[in-house]
Amino acid sequence: MEYKNYIFDFYGTLCDIRTDEEKPSVWKKTAEIYSAYGAFYKGSELKKAYRELIEEDKRKHEGEKDYEPDVTKVFGKMFIKKNVKVSQDTVRSTAITFRALTRSYIKLYPGVEELFHELKKRNKKIYLLSNAQTDFTRPEITMLGIGDLFDGIFISSEQGVKKPGRVFFERLLETYSLKAKECIMIGNDEAADIAGAQEVGMDSLYIHSNISPKEYGKSEPTYRISDGDFTKIKEYILD
Repeated sequence: MEYKNYIFDFYGTLCDIRTDEEKPSVWKKTAEIYSAYGAFYKGSELKKAYRELIEEDKRKHEGEKDYEPDVTKVFGKMFIKKNVKVSQDTVRSTAITFRALTRSYIKLYPGVEELFHELKKRNKKIYLLSNAQTDFTRPEITMLGIGDLFDGIFISSEQGVKKPGRVFFERLLETYSLKAKECIMIGNDEAADIAGAQEVGMDSLYIHSNISPKEYGKSEPTYRISDGDFTKIKEYILD
């Protein structure tokens, strides 16, 4: 079945990625960046400060359903802790560099670009709805060369809410004047993507990719691809 609007999750749906924030080298190199601006940290100290600030933010918003923080603010607070003033561009650059240090690789799944170009050929609209951090994800979208193919990009840290929250889905629909019945949500996480789509009356396609959550089978998507083969999506939503 063809739809007017195709809404995609990002990680585990369009791209495969591996990151590791536990590597000591990540914190050592990031601490060197802070120290270069006069905010002197040791790697272990920086990691501890980062974790504590994340937890502090969680406590402040405890009880807020589907709340999503913006971790770039945490990178900014770590400068403030050392009484160092830097520009917002410097804070963003630090967050982007940190992400690059944690990332082993990122690549599109086979068939993504072909499907997007086919959708464009058929005058369909393509949107991204991702639980993610803007200063991690937007650069990665650019790196993969697909940024210009989206008609709209919604990232949870920018909105302060995440999937499966109804508000996150509704904001996308309202912003672009979309009708839920003319949309399909495509994602690799049943709890976030599929349950959230169902909540707003949207059809869905679940793809069980190599980085999908292990527990699945609790939601009933409109379509299901169990072997992670992205190229099969076209059979369900276009052919």
